[in-house]
This record gives sequence, C-alpha cells and structure tokens, in this order.
Amino acid sequence: MTIRVAQVATGNAGRLTLRQLIADDRFELVAVSTTDPGKVGTDAGELAGLDAVTGVRAVGSLDELIAAAPECVVYCAMGDTRPVEATGDVRRLLEAGIDVVGSAPGTLQFPWGTLPDTVIGKVEAAARAGGATVYVTGVDPGFASDLLPLALASTCQRIEQVRCYELADYATYDGAEVMFDLMGFGRPIGETPLLFLPGVLGFAWGTAIRMIAAGLGIEVDEVVEHWEAEPAPESYDIAAGRIEQGTIAALKFSITGMVAGHAAIVVEHVTRTRDDLRPDWARPTSGGGAYRVEITGEPSYVVDIVPSSEHGDHNHAAIVAACGRIVNAIPDVRAAGPGIVTTLDLPLPTGRGTYVGARD
Repeated sequence: MTIRVAQVATGNAGRLTLRQLIADDRFELVAVSTTDPGKVGTDAGELAGLDAVTGVRAVGSLDELIAAAPECVVYCAMGDTRPVEATGDVRRLLEAGIDVVGSAPGTLQFPWGTLPDTVIGKVEAAARAGGATVYVTGVDPGFASDLLPLALASTCQRIEQVRCYELADYATYDGAEVMFDLMGFGRPIGETPLLFLPGVLGFAWGTAIRMIAAGLGIEVDEVVEHWEAEPAPESYDIAAGRIEQGTIAALKFSITGMVAGHAAIVVEHVTRTRDDLRPDWARPTSGGGAYRVEITGEPSYVVDIVPSSEHGDHNHAAIVAACGRIVNAIPDVRAAGPGIVTTLDLPLPTGRGTYVGARD
C-alpha cells in the first residue's frame, strides 16, 4: 500500500526529496507547500525539475498542506536560522496526526542534553496528542556522524576515540544564507560568524556527539568548541557570491565530547572555497569532498566516504544522500511509536525499495 506524503519547502534539499517522492512507487504525493509566492500554484513536477505533470500544485500555507491529509510530511524548510519556527511547524504537524521526517530542525536528531527539557516535552506532547512520530536526519549531523561510525564501532573490541570529518570544497555550493549569514564566508576575519558564537557549534552538533555517546553507552561530561579561519589571498567569486581579499575563505572547526578529561568523540569540519587554501588542514583523499570516520581502538579504522552524482559534484551528491536517507526512512517512521525517534531507535536501513536494476 502506498503512503500518502506531502513536502514542505522546495529549496536545495526539498527539491531533491520531492523528486524521489514523485518517482518512488512506495509513495503518493498529495501536497506541496512553499513560502515563495512565485512558486504557489506550480506543479510539483516542475518544482522538482522533472519532465512530469503530477496534478499536485504548490500551496502557500501549512494549513492547506495539512488539509490534504498526508500520512507523512517531508519537512525541508530552513531550520539553521529559524529553529523556533521550524520546531513550531513540526509540533503543528504532529498534533494533526501526521508523521514527520526531514532535515530540520536539526536539534531533533537527538535533542536530549542539547535542547531544554521544556522544548523536548512540548514536541513529545504534540506527538502523543496526534499519535505521530518525528525523525530528523541529514549527512553531518546525520548518517555520516551517527549511522556510519556506530556501524564501524560495532566491530571493535576496544574504542579510545571516534572522529568524524566533513572535508569539502564549498566553491560550488550555492546556499548563500548558509555560506554568508551562518558560516561567515566573505566576512572580515575579525568578526565572529553566527555559527561560531559561544554555544552554537555545541547546539548544532551536540546531537551527533551525544548520539554517538549513547550508542557507545557512555556519557559526555562537556562539549568543547574550536574554530579558526583563513583569509582569501585575493578576491574571487564562488557559486554563493563574492569572496573579497582578506575576508574569510576557509574554515576549520571542531566539536569535542569530553569523557573524564579525554576527547572521546570529535566532529571536525574543514571547509574551503578554493582547493589551494590551507594545505596543512585535513584533505579528502579523492575528489572535492569526503566524509571521514576515524576510530582509534582495536581494530582502528580510517574510512573515507566520497559521494558522487550523475547530476552534479560532491556538494550536490551530499545533499542527494541526505535526501535519500530522509525519504527512505518514511516506512520505518510510519511503523514506529509516537514521539521523537532517532537513528538508534529505527531498524538498520538497507535501501529497501530503491533497487531499479541496470538502465539503458
């Protein structure tokens, strides 16, 4: 039996989840909502960039989407810069008895220890009231910093440290709000971008740190943040806009979960806008971007995951991977009990329903 689904937002991620929802026989698309007045009334096939007419036209409000009675909503609205609003949207959907999977708000990936108990309680209460379930995931935070390291950890006899990296050239990433407003690219070196204000890194990636810790059966005593920036040697353009000489052009930041004074779990990002910047920082072994998992223990591991796509480069492929993880979780989320569920709660994902065989 197909699952009635709806899509919230059609940006970089939403457009790609929408594409799968339309093409995948497991789902019946019943609604799409957007906050862009120019997209209201547009067919979902066009919004997804497909040569298909679905008969489902975008609406401009969450109320109209709820009225279509979906069983599950894929929520891909911006959550990084509007976490309160995104959490409010999710609560409304849950109270209406609609399951939610999505990329935001990221703190719901594993909120315990990161979000205030009062916020968690309100989301859980909404879920109980509607008998609905919410699951939020992505790449990092997401499967590259929970599912993959924990799968490797399951083979170890002893673990001293788990490190997860995102190593990427963001020159082709066109998300201007994330690049400039959140991460601070193109800003003066002396400024502190929003992402690096005290507590923000721990808020954003504390979910990954604490989920890994929960999987390992340990508790994090404190989360330590670190960041540093490299200026542009000259002015140049990237997909998201202009990087002026002397402004932030490369970033390295880390979030460390400390256990009894030891750096037990580390998430580190190295983000460049030009390949030649800071060659001394960690680099991907292949292509313009990779996700690396390092485990120090017995045995020890260094594993690089290098995403690629027939439709774009490593940045596009990473978004496709996040979208696939979100959409493919829908059947398991539908089968779960009401409340907030995490990767630790759901069955091992296997890609069931995605095999298509060789193409001509």
